[in-house]
Amino acid sequence: MRFHGVIAVAAAAVLAVGPMQAAPMHHHAAPPRAKTAAAAQTSGLGEIMSLQQMRHSKLWFAGSAGNWPLADYELDELKEGFDDVHRQFPVHDGIRLAPLLEVIEKAAMPDLAKTIATRDAAKFAQGFDALTAACNGCHQSTKHGFIVIQRPTSLPYTNQSFAPGPR
Repeated sequence: MRFHGVIAVAAAAVLAVGPMQAAPMHHHAAPPRAKTAAAAQTSGLGEIMSLQQMRHSKLWFAGSAGNWPLADYELDELKEGFDDVHRQFPVHDGIRLAPLLEVIEKAAMPDLAKTIATRDAAKFAQGFDALTAACNGCHQSTKHGFIVIQRPTSLPYTNQSFAPGPR
């Protein structure tokens, strides 16, 4: 799917959320967690999304460096993070997250995975930008438009080489 197609899908998801918010919900956000050992191992949505932001950044630097195995790994880690969101937060602040996550998981991510598999650096940048736009569309739809994701501008991990191959 081209970048503009993902933008159109993300915009459709934003428009579709309005009616969903007004509809009665059968799922409710998880109640406050008790202070137990099991609860200590469960991350909040903010913590999961912070990890997603880290993976997003590492994905950019891996793809930009042509380290396709690392880019593939980071994309898979993003998928796992979204699986955690599906499982732990089907509804957050009265908003069903599944339809919004589907824009990311079924449009932007598969296209980016194909690009990584073909090792196409030019298309990688386009696919990464489409993924980023889908993330920002979700933030807009969930009343978190103040969280704007972009291409990272500097390496956040100075203790990791993003160049391909062993060092």
